[in-house]
Amino acid sequence: MSAILDGPATPYLALAAGALATYFWRGLGVALSRRLSVEQPLFQWVSAVAYAMLAGLIARLIVLPSGALASTVTTDRVAGALLAMAIFYWSRKNLGLGVFAGAGVLMLLTWGRTFLP
Repeated sequence: MSAILDGPATPYLALAAGALATYFWRGLGVALSRRLSVEQPLFQWVSAVAYAMLAGLIARLIVLPSGALASTVTTDRVAGALLAMAIFYWSRKNLGLGVFAGAGVLMLLTWGRTFLP
């Protein structure tokens, strides 16, 4: 047994086990999704909870940041978030463009405070 766990195939076995576990649940979800309706109250509740958790996480990142984000100014974080939201809606809900714009504004404002007099 020790030869199997210490051999050169160990990373491949771990990758295969992880893929099997992931794709099993994805396949089961696809098989069951045909029988479920998104209009059911349970799924509307789950969607609302997911959006509320995301809003809470974003609010926490703006108000109580940690790590490198804690070294930025609150007004810069708020400006980045507001511009990200504006670009998101302006670009017909293009998530990538909104995130890129918000991160870019935050970086430029932080860089400006650091390097410009």
